Amino acid sequence: MTTDQLTAEFETFQGELKSFILRMTASVQDAEDILQDTYLKAQSKIDTFRGESSLKTWIFSIASNLARDLLRSKKRWPETVTDICREEALHNRQFFQEAMHIRETSPQGKFEIKEHIAFCFTCVSKSLPLEQHLALLLKEVYGFKVTEIAQIMNQTEAMVKYYLHVSRSRMIDIFDHRCSLINKQGICHQCTELNGIFNPKQKAQEELVKIEMARDAENKSKEELFDLRMKILQELDPFESGAAELQLHHLEHNRRVMEKYLEEN
Repeated sequence: MTTDQLTAEFETFQGELKSFILRMTASVQDAEDILQDTYLKAQSKIDTFRGESSLKTWIFSIASNLARDLLRSKKRWPETVTDICREEALHNRQFFQEAMHIRETSPQGKFEIKEHIAFCFTCVSKSLPLEQHLALLLKEVYGFKVTEIAQIMNQTEAMVKYYLHVSRSRMIDIFDHRCSLINKQGICHQCTELNGIFNPKQKAQEELVKIEMARDAENKSKEELFDLRMKILQELDPFESGAAELQLHHLEHNRRVMEKYLEEN
């Protein structure tokens, strides 16, 4: 494969790859840096690519290794990340001023509850052990097969299946106890709360009826609701959506809060 062929094929999935790295790292800067480093490393090692997997699988393997190298020494975020960051945001006037400026001036400044569902998953999933987090994203959001994930992670298929089982079960349990959109006993009301802040003229219920997960919650099993949540992530590009700039601003706030929190705890 020539460098030109690599570049052409890389461009067909680099948006997917960048969003994957963002969801692993929760950092725009890290996503941009690792995306560039992935391409450069692939370019330098293209003569070692034997076609034993697809080029996309091979590239995602490089990116995954770079992300793991970055994250391995860092503490995982707590399951209560959204609670911790919410409290910090409520006392951060600058954060809300910046957010409202984005809301009023940016073509990517809309607030949509479905976007916040995806955002919330990105934050909470960082509480999973690193290997489980990686396997879950590759399978449930980016559609890789178990055999491909085993290649990407350099693990056996049996171990990948184990990671997928425990990570999926854990995230189902977390959201079953936390998300008030799908469980009236849930404690987190941030989606509707933020909708009221950014869309004061729109009732949250009007936004919720657009979302299959919220609309059909009473008729779905926990597993089906998880799949609907994954469908939202699959359909959203966190860099290109109508709410991208607002949600990335929110994500950067959470990242900074978590860095401070983990240093102190």
